Amino acid sequence: MVDGWKRDACAIVGIGESAYTKNSGTSVTALAAEATLAALADAGISPSEVDGVVRNDMDRVSCAALADAIGARNLTYYGDAGPGGSGPCAMVAQAVGAVVSGQAETVVVFRSLNGRSGTRFGLSSELARTTGGGESMTEFYGPYGLLSPGQFFALLTRMYMNRTGLTSEQLGHVALAARRHANNNPRAQMYGRKMTLDDYLGSRMLSSPLRLFDYCLETDGAAAVVVTSSARARDLRQAPALIRAAAMGTGPSPQPGMMYPVLNRRDPLSMPSRYCAETLYARAGLGPEDVDSAQIYDCFTITALLQLEDYGFCAPGEAGDFAAAGELEIGGALPFNTSGGHMSEGYIHGMNHIVEGVRQIRGTSTTQVDGAEVSLVTSAPPPATSALMLVAA
Repeated sequence: MVDGWKRDACAIVGIGESAYTKNSGTSVTALAAEATLAALADAGISPSEVDGVVRNDMDRVSCAALADAIGARNLTYYGDAGPGGSGPCAMVAQAVGAVVSGQAETVVVFRSLNGRSGTRFGLSSELARTTGGGESMTEFYGPYGLLSPGQFFALLTRMYMNRTGLTSEQLGHVALAARRHANNNPRAQMYGRKMTLDDYLGSRMLSSPLRLFDYCLETDGAAAVVVTSSARARDLRQAPALIRAAAMGTGPSPQPGMMYPVLNRRDPLSMPSRYCAETLYARAGLGPEDVDSAQIYDCFTITALLQLEDYGFCAPGEAGDFAAAGELEIGGALPFNTSGGHMSEGYIHGMNHIVEGVRQIRGTSTTQVDGAEVSLVTSAPPPATSALMLVAA
């Protein structure tokens, strides 16, 4: 136990997903219920046993609405975490807290969105509405045309390129690794759709230096996991993925919105993930050398690249060489986003990364790392962040 964290006290015992599509044709509540019921069936747990629900603070499905939809009898715990893509690993941490403190025994954690056919979070209007900055921040960057996440991350990419010599070809290898893994995954939107480096370099420039294939796939869909005590997990249907540690972090300069680091941080490339990693590794008693596979939040290629350094897999400035050397693929030092990730499977704000992290521990991934016993999962690095370390029982 480190700073009060109880290692392996809880486990993820069930995982579930809806289809990942461009147009679900149904409500976010229906998607959430579908993913949740699949996760409960996977665990061998009746919906009536669910007594806790944790949602994302940007989800449009309330905890009570999901409980009603699945037939839960009585929630003794409900909560939410975020912001947005920063939330999923923190949501699991909150579920652990509920179980360890005795407030609930069976907690569902979910994310559901019609992110392609409904509200598209890449729109500039959504950025101003949802990232906490609101008009008080928009007045500073709006007049200069800095209006969308893609533009924001393009600035960080250019800064990183200027500082380290990163090339577009090196950046492309991040997208290529995710696509190759998605080609093995029938659930992925890019299943069977091969991509070469020339395809990547030939894709249209959206916000220089970021091209089309540097971006995630805005997606309709839902994903859910079931968290309970490790003692109870031993009697359930699936081999548990023990939650060795979870962590959250803002870093020393908490940012009120996504654009904040461009405007006010001393070093815009210094992400909260660097500080979250320190907490996570200390709580887990493990380090980057122990990680067998990593599901790294990849709303853009640069987001994943920066985290490779923040989580200690390569030295500052070396992430581009690391990716270009094939280290992110099966057989490399860090098989990454083995379901295809946000860039090639679907963008469920990090919940699908948790599902895939569990599959790696179970040995059931479509791009399985042989003998995987330690799985890292990260959530969005700005404006705050969170992460999980999952281990085999």
